[in-house]
Amino acid sequence: MNWDQIQGKWKEMNGRIKEEWGELTEDDLAAAEGDRDQLEGQIQQRYGKTKEEARAAVNDFLDRI
Repeated sequence: MNWDQIQGKWKEMNGRIKEEWGELTEDDLAAAEGDRDQLEGQIQQRYGKTKEEARAAVNDFLDRI
């Protein structure tokens, strides 16, 4: 699945994203609203990851779904 597909199905994907990154809140996901950079930023904040680590985590997630 690519990011355009995620954006188009953002509300549906929230559950899968929360399964992957359980520390993200509904507010975090609402703030991201399908924006990959915002999601990566939320992952960085909640998990103490670097920008590169957050991007790699999102890429891995995309590869698995």
